Amino acid sequence: MKTVIICKPGGPDVLKLAERPKPVPRPNEVLIKVHAAGVNRPDVAQREGSYLPPPGSSIDIPGLEVAGVVEAIGSDVSLWQAGDEVCALIAGGGYAEYCVAPEGQCLPVPAGMSMVEAASLPETFFTVWSNVFDRAGLQPGQSLLVHGGSSGIGVAAIQMAKALGSTVYVTAGTAHKCEVCEQLGATKAINYKTQNFADEIIQLTNGNGVDIILDMIGGDYTPLNLAALANDGRLVLINTMKGKDAQVDLSLVMRKRIAITGSTLRGRNTEFKAAIAKQLKEHVWPLIEQGQIKAVINQTYPLHHAAKAHSLMESSEHIGKIVLVMP
Repeated sequence: MKTVIICKPGGPDVLKLAERPKPVPRPNEVLIKVHAAGVNRPDVAQREGSYLPPPGSSIDIPGLEVAGVVEAIGSDVSLWQAGDEVCALIAGGGYAEYCVAPEGQCLPVPAGMSMVEAASLPETFFTVWSNVFDRAGLQPGQSLLVHGGSSGIGVAAIQMAKALGSTVYVTAGTAHKCEVCEQLGATKAINYKTQNFADEIIQLTNGNGVDIILDMIGGDYTPLNLAALANDGRLVLINTMKGKDAQVDLSLVMRKRIAITGSTLRGRNTEFKAAIAKQLKEHVWPLIEQGQIKAVINQTYPLHHAAKAHSLMESSEHIGKIVLVMP
């Protein structure tokens, strides 16, 4: 099969087209003939050598989400059969014509969606559901602030939270990105380059603050996050793009009864990810098929242009998802 490999840690140019044997599914896995594969920031970190994949997953083939057709199944698989159209969350190996995925981490391609659109869903939707709804417990009527509202995570979080009955605020870096976020359902998008988001949130919420903040920034955003949270608010961290060290006013945490938590998804076990898949299928997939949530695709590239896809990802000029299409 054709695949893209990381030749050595470095910039986008270290991504090279290569030939590899087609993988063989283990008893609980399915073999997927990949039609499209999503590109995500963890792929960039893996390419740079700063985010090693978990044991047992592909070391030099990036890619955390795919959509395609089941070609073969392992001996213990009961949920799928050859010919089924699926999208899947995987721990690596998605930049290839074939990949394997645990059966519980696969979901049906939503009715009416293309393979490219379906490939853009798993990594971000699993991440948002796990952190915003499971870990932070967002409920209808509560409020959510999402940093990086125009990112893949951002466009998923806006639509999921809005469709499930919450008020959503976001930050973004340009007027156009703010406009798109509001079109997707954000009540207000704040331009973090020209506005203090904490001050804006306090004003927008009549002094109360928001119930939950989904933060992929870290660093010096942390004090502002604490200021923008309501009493009993929850700060959920999923990345630290501005650094892992932060100044925290612990007295403010105590006075507001703030809970600070976070997670990474890639290293969690199959059972954990399968449980998220079941929740998504029950609560979110019907909303997609009803048209309340849509895939937001910024750009597609053929597999052999994976380096261009990574360059666009690093530029942060995109809105929504970047997807590789197989030959």
